[in-house]
Amino acid sequence: MDIFDFLTMLGGLSLFLFGMSLMGSALERRAGSRLRSLLDQMTGKPLVGFLTGLGVTAIIQSSSATTVMVVGFVNSGLMTLRQAINVIMGANVGTTVTAWLLSLGGIESSSVWLRLLKPSSFTPVLALIGIVFYMFCKDAKKKDTGTILLGFATLMFGMETMSGAVSGLSQVPAFTNLFLAFKNPILGVLVGAVLTGIIQSSSASVGILQALSATGAVSYAAAIPIIMGQNIGTTVTAMLSSVGTNKNARRAAVVHLLFNVIGVAVLLSVFCIVRAVLAPALLDESATRAGIAVAHSVFNLLCTAMLLPAGDLLEKLAIRLVPDSKSAETVSELDERLLAAPSLALSRSRAVACEMAQCAVRALNNALRSFTEYTDMLARSIRDDEERCDHYEDILGTYLVQLSARKMGVDESEEATELLKSIGDFERISDHALNICDAAREINAKSVVFSPEAERELRTLEQAITETERRRAIQERYNEENGITPQTIRKDVREILEISKKDEDGARRRGKRKLSERERDEEIRKLEKQMQEASRMLEFEYAAVLRDRIIELRKEQK
Repeated sequence: MDIFDFLTMLGGLSLFLFGMSLMGSALERRAGSRLRSLLDQMTGKPLVGFLTGLGVTAIIQSSSATTVMVVGFVNSGLMTLRQAINVIMGANVGTTVTAWLLSLGGIESSSVWLRLLKPSSFTPVLALIGIVFYMFCKDAKKKDTGTILLGFATLMFGMETMSGAVSGLSQVPAFTNLFLAFKNPILGVLVGAVLTGIIQSSSASVGILQALSATGAVSYAAAIPIIMGQNIGTTVTAMLSSVGTNKNARRAAVVHLLFNVIGVAVLLSVFCIVRAVLAPALLDESATRAGIAVAHSVFNLLCTAMLLPAGDLLEKLAIRLVPDSKSAETVSELDERLLAAPSLALSRSRAVACEMAQCAVRALNNALRSFTEYTDMLARSIRDDEERCDHYEDILGTYLVQLSARKMGVDESEEATELLKSIGDFERISDHALNICDAAREINAKSVVFSPEAERELRTLEQAITETERRRAIQERYNEENGITPQTIRKDVREILEISKKDEDGARRRGKRKLSERERDEEIRKLEKQMQEASRMLEFEYAAVLRDRIIELRKEQK
């Protein structure tokens, strides 16, 4: 292996890591609401939490990223430590998907059908489709799909480049002797842990090991301990992300470390016993890409099968290692760790915005009540709610601006813009409530009495606010039961506007004419129905877009 092979190997490694990062971030954006709904399914049931962690990691292709998000959820109080344990275990199994994808490059067969499964056969096609989607499609989702395909093609090309560059190492005695030294299990574990800790990705380090297996110098006796060490090294990311968090978030990171350390300690002991007593010939054979993927999957599945039923014990051990502090800890409303997954950060932002809205409405109701039931305690509660709304606006505004700088899908971008506008409205409502409270204090001090007509108007205003809250609560229950979300409303509005525009353009192309009277009436009825649905969902911005379109069509009628 000369200097040019070494440079080729570094180039292949760079493409491999870049492709993995590119594909993972695009998969995350493309998943969007699916990722959010997956995490909404988290409960105290071990199997559900395990499957959630597995699914999320399979989507974003990084157990480290999933674990960091879990630490963020626990730090925000959205997830208990017990729930986090189940998700972390699922993430460890989900990360094996990458190794199986990379193992396809090791297929060797004369069969045409099997050769079609080899990445070098289908990757160029995927790259071509990906670049067409990325460069010529305007739809953001199609662009993300193209990015996913390009990321996968880059990843596989980098893998093949690495494998080709290191193949000459099989003739280098020093390299062969190095992997003979790694047959010492402790040394193999340490090397795997250090390498993974540096690049902070067990999937990437397993991929590098698979590439090195092309030399034929990597035996299963050396590969298995390295794989075990890689699982310990991947905990570095979560441990670093837990710095500065509350005790439960630190415990979640410790659970991730304990899970892998205990699993390695037990299974490494079993490995050493089997090797000493039975000395299977398989351990001396050269490892293949598929064999490394199998070893990686088996290790993680055995760890999970062993420790999933012992989740309560892991929780108690983590509590013992990270004891309760004497001073009270505050829960972070918006954790910056969630910004790595914009759809999840947006979901948390909406939840905090809802808390802010409830706070503003409570302040307004109390302010109106203060005209007739003014007390210093009631005035203090109004001021507290107004200060809380100011706090929410400050943290939400900063958080949403940071989130807007991230690459997001169309729906996420629109929702972030809506939230930025909404929190300003909520803050003004709380300011008005405080102004009303000040007026009520003055009225109470001067013993001013409202006229019967003024009291009726005040009662009408209170009833209107109460009725709005009641309808909103009913609508939320209806939406929840029928699976209606703001995203589905926005999607329906866009589709109807696109169909309406296409129908009109089509009619003009066919006869250079406008829509007929009957066609226009049908279009108006359809848009009015959708506008009512958008208003019922309190999606007033989209209702206004539909209204403008209806006005435009009615002008054509005249």
